[in-house]
Amino acid sequence: QRTRVLTPSLARYPEGIKWKFLEHKRKNFFKDWRKEMTNEEKSNITNLSKCDFNHMSQYFKAQSEARKQMSKEEKQKIKEENEQLLKEYGFCVMDNHRERIANFRIEPPGLFRGRGNHPKMGMLKRRIQGWGVFCDYSKVPPPPPGHRWKEVRHDNKVTWLVSWTENIQGSIKYIMLNPSSRIKGEKDWQKYETARRLKKCVDKIRNQYREDWKSKEMKVRQRAVALYFIDKLALRAGNEKEEGETADTVGCCSLRVEHINLHTEMDGQEYVVEFDFLGKDSIRYYNKVPVEKRVFKNLQLFMENKQPEDDLFDRLNTSILNKHLQDLMEGLTAKVFRTYNASVTLQQQLKELTAPDENIPAKILSYNRANRAVAILCNHQRAPPKTFEKSMMNLQTKIDAKKDQLANARRDLKSAKADAKVQRDAKSKKVVETKKKAVQRLEEQLMKLEVQATDREENKQIALGTSKLNYLDPRISVAWCKKWGIPIEKIYNKTQREKFAWAIDMADEDYEF
Repeated sequence: QRTRVLTPSLARYPEGIKWKFLEHKRKNFFKDWRKEMTNEEKSNITNLSKCDFNHMSQYFKAQSEARKQMSKEEKQKIKEENEQLLKEYGFCVMDNHRERIANFRIEPPGLFRGRGNHPKMGMLKRRIQGWGVFCDYSKVPPPPPGHRWKEVRHDNKVTWLVSWTENIQGSIKYIMLNPSSRIKGEKDWQKYETARRLKKCVDKIRNQYREDWKSKEMKVRQRAVALYFIDKLALRAGNEKEEGETADTVGCCSLRVEHINLHTEMDGQEYVVEFDFLGKDSIRYYNKVPVEKRVFKNLQLFMENKQPEDDLFDRLNTSILNKHLQDLMEGLTAKVFRTYNASVTLQQQLKELTAPDENIPAKILSYNRANRAVAILCNHQRAPPKTFEKSMMNLQTKIDAKKDQLANARRDLKSAKADAKVQRDAKSKKVVETKKKAVQRLEEQLMKLEVQATDREENKQIALGTSKLNYLDPRISVAWCKKWGIPIEKIYNKTQREKFAWAIDMADEDYEF
């Protein structure tokens, strides 16, 4: 059971690093576990590979099975207990408004996973004790019996309610307000308004960095080319690593010579840059991008007399770039470029892909295709779900069955039309109309299933949720729904509708990002 928990999902990693770190993480776990052992246990338990966790595994499987076999009354009792906890701890009062708390339960003890190839994966996350918690409540709940809060702080300059320091990296964790809260909604609105301000000056910025490609100063040229990639490819600036993370992940400013290849001709295109590196969370970024000739020539210049492990932009770092971005526009960061380009891409794609005469399922497919264009731009990948093949087989079975039903219905309609020609009475005409409606209904159902299959297949390795929740101005989606009569719940689920309530109220069908 422990080994299973320690095995990360490795499908998204390049082959070269897939299996390289599992044994190291097992050692991390065993080292931490020995700290908890008595002297007798230490002398007996000396090798993790000789440990048998089958009893634990069977116990948890039995617990899981017991939960599945619960009676309706037992499930209802647990539900009521959880609702009572939610009423007691799941809300706070801010500025005389009752606000929902995102997650009022502190993380339980367990094994540390981390992101990417994290050197501390497998270490034990210890239970958080009452004395290790800071509170920012106006009305402080009682600490666990036998404990006290480390500090009760009243600070109107922070948005967190509770914080504590976890033991693995010494980082501070927080309990925050629910995404549907007023303060979260305001921050979201401000983020998208900042991106909209960029729209007003982005042409000037683009003209400026194009001029800077010809600068006599190498650092200005490097900064201009990096900004071009951040704008064109939605690359992150870099330095997103967690403290202590040793995975070889990079961003735009920290690219090395080995991360790009230059091709004067490739796939029928001139001046192509081939990128291959690990980005945030060790997700591989591979892309072949045609670039402008001056960018290509500058990259050749930046790579001269350098080794593969040397920095591509050796006169640039994220601090220099961020200072320059602030000079261009107040509040401008690399992420603002991602938000701007993601939102603009969605709006353009929706205009191009949405056909007025399509039915609702087809329009939703168009929306998901527009969303996918953004996810590809932002490199939001995922491993195909484990159940993908099985679910596609089940869906195909439904499609085949629906095709058979439709074929039978069409035969019935053809037979009814033949009878109506002979009999020429009102009753036979009514039968024809009934059969015709049955055929139309089955055609719509078949189309809906086929659209669903297409949607699943196209999205099996693309994560649509990240861009939809973090980079796309929700007012674009709301306006699109209102314009075409699409129920908003087809695009946003209940939780997302609560998060974007401000956008649903604010946007009309004519909204432009």
